[in-house]
Amino acid sequence: MRSVLVSLLVLGALWNFAGTAAAQVQRAAMSNAQVKVVYHLTAGLDEAQHAMANIRNHMRAEPGVKIVVVGNGKGIDFMLDGAKDHNGYPFDATIQQLKSQGVDFFLCANSLTARKLDRTKVVPDVTIIESGVAEVARLQAKEGFVYLRP
Repeated sequence: MRSVLVSLLVLGALWNFAGTAAAQVQRAAMSNAQVKVVYHLTAGLDEAQHAMANIRNHMRAEPGVKIVVVGNGKGIDFMLDGAKDHNGYPFDATIQQLKSQGVDFFLCANSLTARKLDRTKVVPDVTIIESGVAEVARLQAKEGFVYLRP
């Protein structure tokens, strides 16, 4: 009986060790995985200015992060020609700078249509997509992006 008990204790210890080792391997793999984030903008220029600051801070804190910005509704305003922040700085320069660092900007075509805005008013570094909300959902569900609001 004593040898059975000792054997069970040894097996339990081995099982615990194997489980701990597997958990450590999983945590190491997750810590090496690229963080992917979608910033969803819907509320206009003030929100966009706040988002651009958050994105810069995010990139400094976590080099290698993959960031996608999706705008729909009033969230497309900063991606239009001539848009400026409340300090008078043009958003197109900020978009261009962040784009050169790997940030992607997507603008909702449905929002352009609903607001009767011409596609030629969209700054060059922005990609027009059919639906902003559908893109946010796709990025989350199919590509593992984390959802953030600025």
